[in-house]
Amino acid sequence: MLGFGGCKREQLKLEPPAIPTVTVSHPVSRDVTEYEYFTGRTAAPFSVEVRPRVTGYLKEMPFKEGDVVKQGALLFQIDEEPYTSQLKKAQSDLALNQAKLKLAQADNDRALGISKVNSGAISKQDLDKYQAAVDEADAAVKASEANVDVYQINLNFTKVTAAIDGQVGRYSYTIGNLVNADTTTLTTIVSQDPIYAYFDVDEQTLLKVGRRLMEKHVDLKTPTTFPVKMALGDEIDYPHEGYIDFVNNVVSSSTGTLTLRGSFANPQNEQSGRRLLRPGMFVKVQLPVRKPSKKMLVREAALGTDQGQKFVMVVDDKNTVNSVAVTVGPLQDDGLRVIESGLTEQDLVIVSGLQFVKPKSQVKTEEKPMIKGEPPNDGVTVPKSVESAGLR
Repeated sequence: MLGFGGCKREQLKLEPPAIPTVTVSHPVSRDVTEYEYFTGRTAAPFSVEVRPRVTGYLKEMPFKEGDVVKQGALLFQIDEEPYTSQLKKAQSDLALNQAKLKLAQADNDRALGISKVNSGAISKQDLDKYQAAVDEADAAVKASEANVDVYQINLNFTKVTAAIDGQVGRYSYTIGNLVNADTTTLTTIVSQDPIYAYFDVDEQTLLKVGRRLMEKHVDLKTPTTFPVKMALGDEIDYPHEGYIDFVNNVVSSSTGTLTLRGSFANPQNEQSGRRLLRPGMFVKVQLPVRKPSKKMLVREAALGTDQGQKFVMVVDDKNTVNSVAVTVGPLQDDGLRVIESGLTEQDLVIVSGLQFVKPKSQVKTEEKPMIKGEPPNDGVTVPKSVESAGLR
């Protein structure tokens, strides 16, 4: 019987998979203010349409378009000659009636004197006529005085002056044109400092703001009570600081929003003397809706999403990976995301290498600060001095 000897095949030994190395960081702990962002338009606190109070032809315009003027400055001179003539006539009528009153008073005094000496010399009816003549002349004098006042006012109104301090707009009419009392718009004046910004707040944010307003000692006219920041269309940060000084009294039924107003300083440039903010500009508004509170923050790259639920991967003291569901808040200026709940300062969050791990797997860790320049977190709250570090 032949025996066949065979070679026993040597079994391949599989190497265990290499344990991946991931970068971990402790969450940053600091005070965070919750903001909401809106768009709005600027407006001047005071805006005046300059209109004449009398009808006439423009005679002088002693200002330039765009000038900054003070209250009471002469803007337009309407031809005053017709009104000067009317005033002179009224003054003449007044003098005539004053003379008539003087004569009537003298006649009445004379009649009264005769009547006292000889009661039968002048009848009672004639005495009444003399007194009536005095009263009639006195009334005519008062009417003439009123006419003089009216024509004096009309003459004064031929000088159209600035009602407020501010910047004048363009000419609507030039010299020689006829302008009509109370209807012709000659130009406009807008105040410059401060500048208002109006913006509409949705109902959810309104509830948050409303609860702040219900706190004690909230006075909207105090600049430090309800601060707000503003940015122009070409600005990334919010450099213009102001305060909320008005909240409308009705929520719009069509949009479900409420109008708020911020007041912002608009100082002159030291070199040019010009002001940056003007009425009608598009602006972005940063509104704090809650007081600062302690929050955990992590890099945006550390967050994952599973069926709409945000999570982070953390490493425990045995280098085992665990998935932790978190509730996220707004993104901060330095690129960190607020974590409302789910993390503590002691957690080690995987910020790099997420693609190599899964829950319950083992990893090697390399600890780095959450943001550049941040010292390692040994359980102590990160100082506020690091808030400005990192990306912007």
